[in-house]
Amino acid sequence: MIPFKRISLGFYPTPLVKLESLTKLLAGPEIYIKRDDLTGLAFGGNKTRKLEYLLGDAVAKGCDVLITGGAQQSNHCRQTAAAAAQYGLQCHLVLGGHQPDEFNGNLLLDKLLGAHLHFC
Repeated sequence: MIPFKRISLGFYPTPLVKLESLTKLLAGPEIYIKRDDLTGLAFGGNKTRKLEYLLGDAVAKGCDVLITGGAQQSNHCRQTAAAAAQYGLQCHLVLGGHQPDEFNGNLLLDKLLGAHLHFC
């Protein structure tokens, strides 16, 4: 088995929060939510966990560029751009659709994080 390389990108453990109102509404099982939005990397999200392994592998192999794709408001792309910036890697994002006249949301954050944006 090949050992996986991992680098730390998030703040763990993220909290587990009981959803009191939903638990009460369902009059039954206690329901909890894992707050991975609090991982800390570019506004958090569960994508941080997989990026720790993808980026760890890339860094271990001496890569200097990350390339990924997704929708223009992709959370994965936003977090990839943040991880690349944190480790001094270039980031190229291949995004669906035409380049908008104005950038907002994740697209704006991608740009501010230094990602090279490619629209197709």
